[in-house]
Amino acid sequence: MTAIRLMPRAGLACLALALFFTNAYAAATDHRFKLVEPEIAEGPEAIVAVRLIDERTKVPVSGAIIFATRLDMAPEGMEAMTTAVEAMPSTEPGVYRFRTDLGMEDGWRFKLAAKLQREAETVRGELLLKAIP
Repeated sequence: MTAIRLMPRAGLACLALALFFTNAYAAATDHRFKLVEPEIAEGPEAIVAVRLIDERTKVPVSGAIIFATRLDMAPEGMEAMTTAVEAMPSTEPGVYRFRTDLGMEDGWRFKLAAKLQREAETVRGELLLKAIP
């Protein structure tokens, strides 16, 4: 009789633990980079700003360590044409800013890779922007 009464409680406890551990960690696919502005003035002091969003809550994510960046002209068929990217201080939570030299107008591709606290997977992004005169 005692075992029958304990089964529902044990089941609820297992369900609660499963929900806790499922929500404690998000997958890399639960996060996404977005351009703050898709069109940026060309020139040697261009600023590219991206926002990292938790797709489940739609809240910006601060504290990411962006360890890889690449900015190239792949959208124009010139993937080998790259430019340097320099990280800058953030001006608002979840926004990451970079200084670069957009020497030509037209399409550019910005690739990023970041690590988040308590996340095993790397968050990757590939964004298309346009340099305008």
